[in-house]
Amino acid sequence: MPYSFKGAISFGLVYIPVVLVNSIKQNDIGFNMIDKKTMSRIKYKKTCLDCDNKEVKNEDIVKGYQYEKGKYVIFEEDDFEKLKSPKDKTIDIEQFVDLAEVDPVYFDKTYYVQPSGADKAFCVFIDALKKSKKAGIAKTVLGTKQALILIRAKEDKLILQTMFFEEEVQPYPAYKKAKVEKQELELAVSLIDKMSGKFEPEAYKDDYNLKVKEAIKKKIAGKEIISEKPSGQPEKIVNIIEALKKSLANTARKAN
Repeated sequence: MPYSFKGAISFGLVYIPVVLVNSIKQNDIGFNMIDKKTMSRIKYKKTCLDCDNKEVKNEDIVKGYQYEKGKYVIFEEDDFEKLKSPKDKTIDIEQFVDLAEVDPVYFDKTYYVQPSGADKAFCVFIDALKKSKKAGIAKTVLGTKQALILIRAKEDKLILQTMFFEEEVQPYPAYKKAKVEKQELELAVSLIDKMSGKFEPEAYKDDYNLKVKEAIKKKIAGKEIISEKPSGQPEKIVNIIEALKKSLANTARKAN
């Protein structure tokens, strides 16, 4: 399995060589852009604005920062590497925190962490995180961007989450909170309790993705896609107490 980062995790004087492996695979269905008259694929060209829109080859394209109108400084990939200190190439844990304290809104991408040496230290680290119920907070540079990182243990696995920095997270939009009555709250909590269960990710499937795949098969076979018949409009109930009571009754019927 290809890895997306090779470096090390360190905390105190402990140094653990690791690699990061992508935890998510893309399940998207690829569609090409087509000219509907000629059925020919649409091609996007990279062109130069100041040279009569001449097409530019990938090897001739570099990154440039515009510091004045029409004036750029060029950055090669090697320039970004030179900016990295030895610390930037290591996931150096700065602090340990309770995982429950970290709002998931900060989470970005998830990686699996695999040892590439010092297997004993790797296993000790996992067990220590599990026993202490803590997660490590670190910073490192991934590619050309510094990443805030959370490292946690799950069973006998080590999971790394890249995170957004605080200044990247938008504040929650302001709204006026309505007064909640005791009966409303009790009914809402009862409904949540009735609908609660163990999270089983395998129970949730991408139904729309499956429908698109079936539609592709129909199109290939020359068949028409027919819209699904609506199963009935949901009943609109304005009164929150009445809506909660009916929801509880419906949930009880489904359970029986």
